[in-house]
Amino acid sequence: MGEPATPGPGSTPPEPTPLVQPADGIPDLSVTVPEIEAAARLLARGRGPFAVDAERASGFRYSNRAYLIQIRRAGAGTVLIDPVSHGADPLTALRPVAEVLGTDEWILHSADQDLPCLAEVGMRPPALYDTELAGRLAGFDRVNLATMVERLLGLGLAKGHGAADWSKRPLPADWLNYAALDVELLIELRAAISGVLAEQGKTEWATQEFDYLRIFKAGEDGGELAPAARRERWRRTSGIHRVRDPRGLAAVRELWAARDRIAQRRDIAPRRVLPDSAIIDAALTDPTTVEGLVKLPVFGGRNQRRSAEVWFAALEAARHSTDPPDEVEAPNGPPPPARWSRRKPEAAARLEASRAGLSEVSQRVGVPTENLVSPDLVRRLCWDWETAPDALEAVDGFLRAGHARPWQRELVDPVLARALQPPADDG
Repeated sequence: MGEPATPGPGSTPPEPTPLVQPADGIPDLSVTVPEIEAAARLLARGRGPFAVDAERASGFRYSNRAYLIQIRRAGAGTVLIDPVSHGADPLTALRPVAEVLGTDEWILHSADQDLPCLAEVGMRPPALYDTELAGRLAGFDRVNLATMVERLLGLGLAKGHGAADWSKRPLPADWLNYAALDVELLIELRAAISGVLAEQGKTEWATQEFDYLRIFKAGEDGGELAPAARRERWRRTSGIHRVRDPRGLAAVRELWAARDRIAQRRDIAPRRVLPDSAIIDAALTDPTTVEGLVKLPVFGGRNQRRSAEVWFAALEAARHSTDPPDEVEAPNGPPPPARWSRRKPEAAARLEASRAGLSEVSQRVGVPTENLVSPDLVRRLCWDWETAPDALEAVDGFLRAGHARPWQRELVDPVLARALQPPADDG
């Protein structure tokens, strides 16, 4: 199955048929253990792959846990499961559903967002299809669910609650309607986009990408791919560029850490405990008494007055710190590419040649460059490169160690190997 016919020159694309509610109505929410067991039995009577989605409370809660799980299967319809309100251990309460889900492929949209929180409750796919990633491989410029459904199925999805606080109870009916629609068409969308990829000769590419996601985002052992060492998280505080001395940076660090402990304990998003702007204000002002602290914006509010001693203790810890942070964070990997031409011009030349070559491949195969190969891998390769007897073999080994997939290496190995060679001596 390919894409719908493209309208002729000057014609207007047909308006999508709006889909405002699930075909079978809003499913009942399964909350209690018996209701969850009944949902599992219903899904077991269905056939084929499972359309799966999860709703979190990003921006409201500290954790990344799932607060609603939506599953649809042919012959069974859609079930909505509350994974937090059943009064039992989640792994135990949700085990019947997890066991059924282990029998066939999952279809998700933007799987890397949902797989970790589903793995937390014991749900891991035996096989996976990610419709968003499939859209990227197909070269679609917009890959959000509503746009892809409109483009490939001619239907318009009702949206509007994706950024809601899904930890709220009871969940409003219109939220549940939205949640059910998120899986209503995933099975049909998978069929449509897989047809596009087949026409483009990219089915095997997609298979390798989905296996990578499944293994490293929700592996059988529950572990994820070990991420590259990240910068110190407190240095991402908004406005930190205004703090220019070690003592002020120590105040940011200690206030950030105190806030993080409170947020984790209460399961509240950190910025709802104390906004970044308040941390920066306190670090710059450096009040020496609690009274001085509560005169600052935010800290004088009723809620913050109750925690004033906690915030002041953090400032005191910063003042007496024997390990103040460096003004510039220790490097983790290559510096920003903008600095390369001055610090290591040969690496800058390699990176420029690599980007040009990858851009050409991207245009030729219709895949974004960031999906051809990790940009971080390319930067590290160009920065650290040392001449090797067999550049192609060295590049392939480097990319393989960085978990680049075989289809990626086949396309980019020769391009990068050429880009890493020093320019020919015209003399």
